Order: sequence, then C-alpha cells, then structure tokens
Amino acid sequence: MLSDRIKTLSPSLTIAVASLARDLKAQGKDILSFSAGEPDFETPQPIKDEAIKAINEGFTRYTAVAGIPELLQSIAGKLKRENNLEYAPSDIIVSNGAKQSLFNLFQAVINEGDEVIIPSPYWVTYPELVKYAGGIPVIIHTDEISGFKITDDQLKAAITPKTKMIVLTSPSNPTGSVYSKSELESLAEVLKDTDILVASDEMYEKLVYDTDFVAAASISEDMYQRTVTINGLSKSVAMTGWRFGYLATPNKALIRAMNDLQSQSTSNINSITQKAALVALDGKVDDEIEQMRRAFEGRAAEAVKLFNEIDGLSVLKPQGAFYLFVNTKDISNDSIEFCKELLQATGVAVVPGIGFGAEGYFRFSFATDITTIREGIRRIEKFVKSKKS
Repeated sequence: MLSDRIKTLSPSLTIAVASLARDLKAQGKDILSFSAGEPDFETPQPIKDEAIKAINEGFTRYTAVAGIPELLQSIAGKLKRENNLEYAPSDIIVSNGAKQSLFNLFQAVINEGDEVIIPSPYWVTYPELVKYAGGIPVIIHTDEISGFKITDDQLKAAITPKTKMIVLTSPSNPTGSVYSKSELESLAEVLKDTDILVASDEMYEKLVYDTDFVAAASISEDMYQRTVTINGLSKSVAMTGWRFGYLATPNKALIRAMNDLQSQSTSNINSITQKAALVALDGKVDDEIEQMRRAFEGRAAEAVKLFNEIDGLSVLKPQGAFYLFVNTKDISNDSIEFCKELLQATGVAVVPGIGFGAEGYFRFSFATDITTIREGIRRIEKFVKSKKS
C-alpha cells in the first residue's frame, strides 16, 4: 500500500535515540541523554509574553501563507543589519521550522536523478529529503584534518552535469565547524559560471565561539543570486517547539513555487508564533541570547578538555553550535554498536556517527547543565577503559 517515495525515507537516528532514552528514563532507569539537538534554556520571557498578548488580543486566525507583513519586514531587517544581505519582504517565506524550509526548497527544484552535493558529516535530514524529492545525494567526506569542511578541490571533483545543488551548513550540526570568509570565497569561485544552487543552512548562526559567522550569500553578488539562505529561531533563541524557520532568496520564480507548495500543504505557520518571533528578531532578547551563547561556550571548553583526557577518544573544539563529534576509531569503528553498548552499560545516550554519514564517531550534545555533562563524560571514560582492558 505504501508509495515508492515514502519507502526511500529512513528513520532519524537522533530522534530514535532520544525517544529510547526517554522511554528508559520513564521506566525508572538512570539515563543521561546527550542526544537531543535542543537547548536546555527556557524561551526568553519577553517572547512568551508577546505570545500571551497575541492570544488575549485574538490573533488566532489564518495569515498570509508566507507570514504576516511586519514579520517578513523584520526578517529582511535582520538579514540586512546582521548579515549585510538585501532582501525584500517578498523574497522571504516563514515555515514550520527550517526542516519545512528545506523540504519546500528540495521539492520545488529537484527533479528525478538530480544530484545534490552534501558534505559529511551532515545533519541526518539532508539526504533523506533529497531522496524523497527524487534526487541523488552525493556525499563529500571530510575529517579532522580539514576541520570537517570541504575544500574547493573536493567540490570541483564532485560536480557533474547532473549537479543541481550543494548544501552548506555553518555552523555545523554535528561537528560545530564554521566556514570562514576565505573558505566560502574559495567555494564560491568553483561555483562561478555554473547553474548550481546553494542551500545555506545557518540555523546556529548566533552560537559561535572564537570566530565570526559569515553568511554564504554575502560573499559576492554571484553567491547572493544562487544562494537560498535558511535560518530560524529554534536553536539560538531556545524556541524549538514554536516551529519557526524561514528562507530567503532573490529568485522570484522559486519563491512563488515554494509559496504555492506551502499553501497546498500547511499554509501559514501558527499566528501566535509569528507575533512572538517579532520580539526575537528585533533585538529585544539579544542579552538573553548572549547569555546562552556564553554558557554553551563554557560547557564546550570543559567537555572538550575532559574528552581529550580519555585514552582512546579525541574531539575537535567546536567553533559553533552545541555538539561535539567524538572520534572513537581507536576503540570501535561500529558507531551503532558502540552507542548501544554505552547506553546499556552506563545509561548514557549519544548518537551514532553513522547517522551523520561518518563512521567511528558519536555526537554528544552539550545542551545540558555542566554537572550532567561531567557525570556523562565520567561514565563514558569508565566504559572506554573497560573496552580497552
């Protein structure tokens, strides 16, 4: 009874591990989960207050599919002010999280057999959405030597006449790598004189450490024209459950197509979230965002130190986001088995690297309190010692 299209999808390992950890915890087992990609902070109070105000004022009806006018204007203002990107409000669509933004984009542009270049390690959803749209994921593998970032030579080698798009993620989930301006310029040079689109996922933009964030579309006029900028408020403003993502592109035909698709699938995102998002986008909670960023930065520094003191494990210091991508190759190259044994033996839940296209690693989210992080790493160290003995 199922369609061939739906059979192409694989379940998300990140969601599966998080669900298993929750189930075990509900059974009374001592579980420490470092699997979820969700901040442990509360949504800032001014945002919640604005949502309550919107409800009390009866702002509970349908809106325009792409979003209310003042919200689109606010996003355009943010992109101009913070990223030096000039978009008209009509160049922007607000969706139910960046995941829907990506879904809309892939469905609107990918034809059967089109190739989409995806650097690995990648967010688990990218290849699944490409396959669902009929495309072919072309994976470029990276490692610690390159800081988990692709080079211009790798990009050149991966391009074929069937290449439709490349997906760039900066800061990266799961590695925390951030592309510098010069690195983006090198990639942009390779893409010149091609028709290849760039899907630039910038969801963790505000969570960067000891580096500057650079938007891919800001590199040059050529990159601006070919790039679809994707962002949202889930991670940096602790609004995961509010489901707020957006994309921007100067390509009018593409915007119309995605607006039509969203109008026939979900229509507008919920009206209350739209009103609340105005507070987050207009700089009213910048202090709260900075407090969260500093907390993540401190956790990252300590967690990296503790992991690198464990014989058999190693990890690069992340430049952004709130994940560590821990190398287990001296212990095990089977990340699913490693993580399964770790959970059973210690009650620590992490996500196997194979889910992100990189075997011999696991993803550790430090979006939890430092006491829990220390205890989790202590248990991991004990487990690793038992594997080496």
